[in-house]
Amino acid sequence: MRFRIHRQDNSVVAIIESNELLLTDVQTALQFLSDVYEETGCSKIIIKKESIPEAFFDLKTKLAGEILQKFVNYQTKLAIVGDFQSITSKSLHDFIYESNKGHDFCFVATEEEALTRLHRW
Repeated sequence: MRFRIHRQDNSVVAIIESNELLLTDVQTALQFLSDVYEETGCSKIIIKKESIPEAFFDLKTKLAGEILQKFVNYQTKLAIVGDFQSITSKSLHDFIYESNKGHDFCFVATEEEALTRLHRW
């Protein structure tokens, strides 16, 4: 896993660059949180949608809720970057819509949009 750091004023964001699947289960999510914080000191993270398994986006698996709860518990903000326009699942669409109204995690189309949100939080 590689990362870049983006700084703006007093806000620091870790941008994860990986071609492998991350956050495959709760345990890997906890290890991911630990690794990113240990390496960067960041509590704001950007990850690409392609680095997250499809099961995460199937809300019936409860994987998204379990993993995202760990981010909230460890006070780490998360932006997932990818194409979410083609979502056909109403429940996933609603979940993303509601998540984007909050300040803990969001689903956005571009890295720039993710940086804007995370630096505001």
